[in-house]
Amino acid sequence: MVNILVVEDDRIVARDIRQQLEAMGHAVTAMTADGADAAALASASKADIVLMDIRLAGPVDGIQAAQTIREQCDIPVIFLTAYADDETIRRANLTEPFGYLLKPFETTQLRTVVEMALYKHAAERRLRQSERRYAATLASIGDAVIVVDPGAVVSYLNPVALRLTGWTSAEVAGRPLEEVFRIVEETTREPLRSTALEVLQDPEQGAPLVRNALLLSRTGEEWPVEEQSTPLAGDREPSAGAVLVFRELSRRRAMEHALRVAHRELGKASLLTSMGEVTASIAHEVNQPLAAIVTNASAGLNWLRKAAPEIEEARQCLERIKSDGSRAGEVIASLRALVKSAASSVDVLDVQSLVLQAVELMRPELDRHAVRLQVQFPHQRPQVLADRVQIQQVLINLIANAIDAMAERTTGGRSLDISMRTEAAASRVHLAIGDTGSGLPPGAANDIFKPFFTTKADGMGMGLSICRTIVEAHGGTLVAAPRLPCGAVLAFDLPLAAGMAAHPATG
Repeated sequence: MVNILVVEDDRIVARDIRQQLEAMGHAVTAMTADGADAAALASASKADIVLMDIRLAGPVDGIQAAQTIREQCDIPVIFLTAYADDETIRRANLTEPFGYLLKPFETTQLRTVVEMALYKHAAERRLRQSERRYAATLASIGDAVIVVDPGAVVSYLNPVALRLTGWTSAEVAGRPLEEVFRIVEETTREPLRSTALEVLQDPEQGAPLVRNALLLSRTGEEWPVEEQSTPLAGDREPSAGAVLVFRELSRRRAMEHALRVAHRELGKASLLTSMGEVTASIAHEVNQPLAAIVTNASAGLNWLRKAAPEIEEARQCLERIKSDGSRAGEVIASLRALVKSAASSVDVLDVQSLVLQAVELMRPELDRHAVRLQVQFPHQRPQVLADRVQIQQVLINLIANAIDAMAERTTGGRSLDISMRTEAAASRVHLAIGDTGSGLPPGAANDIFKPFFTTKADGMGMGLSICRTIVEAHGGTLVAAPRLPCGAVLAFDLPLAAGMAAHPATG
């Protein structure tokens, strides 16, 4: 059943329309002959559709009343008229009616027009809802988006694109893309054409075009960007335009630089942590040539002290001293090679996979110490932009520390809990590793991250310091807290990769 408002100043016609509608199973919730009252009645009676006579007695005719209803109520209007002259039709069309009925009309005509109007209105409402979702999505994502028509004229910029280009939404509509999105080559500053223009020229090309460039903002700022474009498929024409997506690279480049610095620091810190193990072998390798040098020097002096100096024997001693000196230099050279760092590799990574891989690497230690493991993941599979080796090293170090903290526990069992959750509002993923070990020393929740702070008899105090350096270089934080009734929790967070906050979990 559909609720219908009838606006008709002829009482007999209005009564007949009401009878026809009720015979169809619809409800006439209100009737009026006054166009000025139509909008208020349509809203108050919760009408689903309005049948409106174009010619009404009074100062407000049906066309004016329909315009008010369209603006205030979003209710479809069907015009009823005995007049079909061009001027009347022209004025009526401006209100975007959902149909016309020329008086007199049959019941079947009325039924058809009402059903078509309801169907068209429902379709338009779904379209508007889809457009609102589309606009809200584009407005909320972190990347900049520009939409252009087939003639490369701008039709839409999301807030990020407005900020980076320096335009306002009121100014930008209808302008050529090349005027709004001005890019040059970063090194030579040669002007570049946007990938969107290339896509419009050849909509049939395969993968989206991607390019790095320097964006020249209207306000004078310059932004390094990565841009890519995809054609919009048309219904009959080859293309309905293109979508240009670009992201500002300064933050990512700063993070990559921080990761490279952290990687170098990690290499140096790793050298310090392993120095105790390698010192003995280095000392052994260096002491051997040094001892040989001393022995050969002593022998050479003895040969030279003789009444008749043995020059040849002394020369051979000097040759051996030279050889042993070279061998000692090679040992030092190998030590220098040990401190060299490799370049950092940053990728979009699945956090759940990283955790599971770290757990598998530590499985022998967990089994050897009889540690009960419990892992809790969210329904989504969050992703981060990070260095796989470094984040795995953080996870392995934290798990190893937890195992060490529980190693001397003889009662109550050993339990390791790893949990992960996403915080969509802040675009972050949080991981926590809790144990049932000896807990944190009093007041040491921050001290444990300082270099060389350790509670282990044979520890160097570098592991947690390195972990915090890695996490902070990735834009996150690492903290420690007591766990009740016993143990400790070490938790860290990382920013989610842009546009990848919620990926469904798969089997």
